[in-house]
Amino acid sequence: MPGDLRVLCSDSQQPASAPSVAEGPLATARWCARKGWPVHPLAAGRKTPPANCTDCRAAPHPPNACACLPAGRWCHGFHAATLDQNRIQQWWGSRPQLGVGVSCGPAGLVVIDIDAHPVQPPARDRILPGIPIADHIDLTGLANGFHTLAVLAALRGQPSPADDEDTLRVHTPSGGLHVWYRVGDRRRWQSSVGSTPGRALAWQVDIRAHGSYIIAPGTTTSRGTYTAVGDSREPALLPPWLASELERTGHLPAPSIPTPRPVPPRARQAVVAAGGGRHSTQSMLDTILAPVEACGQVAQGAGFSDVLNRAAYTLGGLIAAGRLPQDEAVQALKESAAAARPGQERRIEQIISSGLTAGLKRPLHSGGRQ
Repeated sequence: MPGDLRVLCSDSQQPASAPSVAEGPLATARWCARKGWPVHPLAAGRKTPPANCTDCRAAPHPPNACACLPAGRWCHGFHAATLDQNRIQQWWGSRPQLGVGVSCGPAGLVVIDIDAHPVQPPARDRILPGIPIADHIDLTGLANGFHTLAVLAALRGQPSPADDEDTLRVHTPSGGLHVWYRVGDRRRWQSSVGSTPGRALAWQVDIRAHGSYIIAPGTTTSRGTYTAVGDSREPALLPPWLASELERTGHLPAPSIPTPRPVPPRARQAVVAAGGGRHSTQSMLDTILAPVEACGQVAQGAGFSDVLNRAAYTLGGLIAAGRLPQDEAVQALKESAAAARPGQERRIEQIISSGLTAGLKRPLHSGGRQ
C-alpha cells in the first residue's frame, strides 16, 4: 500500500461529454434489445421502476407467480425485462416518458457503478474490504469511489476501470460513472452495494449483476441524462484481475453451479399414457428432453435457448404427425426446461411457443421425412 494516496486520486469522475447512444427512450430500448440486453421501464423522470399494479400491491407475491408478466405488463421491476420488440413498442411507443432499465443478469453484464457522493469516508477496514489499510497510510484526498477503485487497481498493477476506454462507460447525472463489462463465462456474478459489509468491492463502488439492473445510456431523469463517454459503445470482457477481485469479495454464489432440480416424472407418465403406453412414445420423448435436461448441469450458457427451440420445433413436428399428444408433450417440455433454468418460466414459454409454432407447420413422419 503506498504511503500517500493523493497521487492516485485523479479527476476521472469528470469524463468528457459525448453524444448519447440513442435518441429517445423507444430507440434506446430497441438498441439495447438488439444487443441481447433485456429491458424494462423506469418511472418517468426517475431511476426506479414504476410501481406494481393495484392487484400486485394488494396481494404481494413472487414475480414467477405473477399473472402480469405473461400478459405483457411490467410489474416487478427488472423481472419484467424483455427482448420482445413488439412489447417494447407497446410499452415505450405509448409512454415515451418512461426511462429504460437493463436487467444485468440475463444480459450477461457486470457493471461497475462508481459513486461520487460527498460524504465522510468510513473506517479504514471498509474502504477496501479484505485489504487492511495501516494507520500510517495517509488517506488525504480520498473522497469517493473513483479514488478507492484507483487505489485497488494500483495495488494490483492495473489501470482503473474508470479509465478503461475499451469498454462502454456512462456518465451519471450525480457525477458518477457506470463501467459496463460483459461476462465471458458461465459464472453468475452477484450484485452488491459498495458499503455492504458482507459483499463489497470498495467504498462507493457498487456492482450491478444478477439480481439488479442498470440504467441504459440515453435515459433522462429529473437530475439529467445518463451519457455515454468516449468512443466505445460495446462492453468489453470483464478483465481477469477484476473478476478475481469480485470472486475474492464474495460476488459469486456458493456453490457457483447449482444442483439441477429433478424433472417431475408425472410429465413423462402423462405423455406415455396419452400415447397408448407405447415404448416408442417414451423413447421419442426421452430423446427430445435429454438435451434440455443436460443444460441443467451448468449455471449459465450451454446454448439453452437454441437447445430448447430445437426441442420445441421437433416436438411440434411429431405432434403434427400425430406421433405425440400435444398437451401432455408440451407440458413435459415445459417442466424439463423449468427444471434446467429455474425462475425463467416466462422466457421458456416464449421460446417453446416460437419453436412449437414452426414445428407444427412441418409434420415429422417416421424416417425423418417432413
